[in-house]
Amino acid sequence: MAVADIHGLPLAIHLDSAAPHEVTLVQPTLEQRLVAEQPQRLIGDKAYDSDTLDEQLQEQGTQMIAPHKSNRKKVKTQDGRKLRRYRKRWKIERLWAWLQNFRRILVRQDYLAENYLGFVHLGCIKILLRCF
Repeated sequence: MAVADIHGLPLAIHLDSAAPHEVTLVQPTLEQRLVAEQPQRLIGDKAYDSDTLDEQLQEQGTQMIAPHKSNRKKVKTQDGRKLRRYRKRWKIERLWAWLQNFRRILVRQDYLAENYLGFVHLGCIKILLRCF
């Protein structure tokens, strides 16, 4: 998982197995952030539609913006004004496109997850150095 800023630059990178749901990986990803301050807003897709995640992030001062799932049973909590920011979600996709320019990250050739995460961090450093 990755968290990017408004320009698509990486703020946090976290590596885990494919088994856990994305909602459970938000907190560990935010703990691995590269900057000291907590983000004000997080924009995610429909997989991040969770009331417990919204409450946890609100306690930390972060607003979660995610469209509701089509089969949601509870009362809707997002309105159209907040969801206008959802259009900017393509910027995290741009970060992944930048990271996939590095062949070692695109095709995971490393046996150990720590080695792969190290190369992802190197790719993020190279992206950050290119932008500054």
